[in-house]
Amino acid sequence: MSDSDLSRRGFLQHSLAAVGPMVAATTLPIPDVHSNAAQAPLSVVCVGGHPDDPESGCGGTLARYAAAGHVVRIVYLTRGERGIEGKSLEDAAHIRTLEAEAACVVLGATPVFFGQVDGATEVTKPHIANMTKLLGDAKPDIVFLHWPVDTHMDHQAASLIGLRACMALRTPSVFFFEVNAGSQTNLFRPDTYVDISSVVEKKKAALLAHTSQDGAAIWRAHHEPMANWRGRESGALAAEGFVRLPRAEAADRLPGA
Repeated sequence: MSDSDLSRRGFLQHSLAAVGPMVAATTLPIPDVHSNAAQAPLSVVCVGGHPDDPESGCGGTLARYAAAGHVVRIVYLTRGERGIEGKSLEDAAHIRTLEAEAACVVLGATPVFFGQVDGATEVTKPHIANMTKLLGDAKPDIVFLHWPVDTHMDHQAASLIGLRACMALRTPSVFFFEVNAGSQTNLFRPDTYVDISSVVEKKKAALLAHTSQDGAAIWRAHHEPMANWRGRESGALAAEGFVRLPRAEAADRLPGA
């Protein structure tokens, strides 16, 4: 075996080949607008419960779409008002809004704040109507949502409100993402992967922008191991996993394929 065969990537690929595929999965394509004049920019939207959730769940994927010339928006259902011990809701919201904006600069995304309150989110017809209008104006080709089987109520609310809006619009391809797998996101079995090896440092930097949440510790404890494991599953150095929502209305292919 040559030295190159002993590289980490080679080891992972040989290991996966030896044990067989762990899951039946596809790879979400990231078409590059810069190198293909015929490729129109896609509209990509992620809906998360709090600042740092989209960064945790699919920050690498969002960074790759943005770097490839696509329009990326992150919708934060709340401003994380209850996320800083000892701070008032208003002060915490201000701090975490600035952190989210800084993280979006790293990822190349535009932040949008939906206006619900951390720990008091509601799934109501008016909220669904507002999300439907927001997404309708964005005309998304792809929407990323929290996995609905999650331990956090705000994550569930963000998922359901986003899902109801996508069902009303009928056109976007919908993918669910995971956060803190095993402790918050349960029963998650990815069927789609994105190789984030080239942008893993961007994802890390976006998380570190959330200093009030100790983003460095969250990265080490949760998201670095998750990226490595999903990478092993998909044959990459680092990856993010998703569950795709099958939709009869959507074309029978992934966006950009």
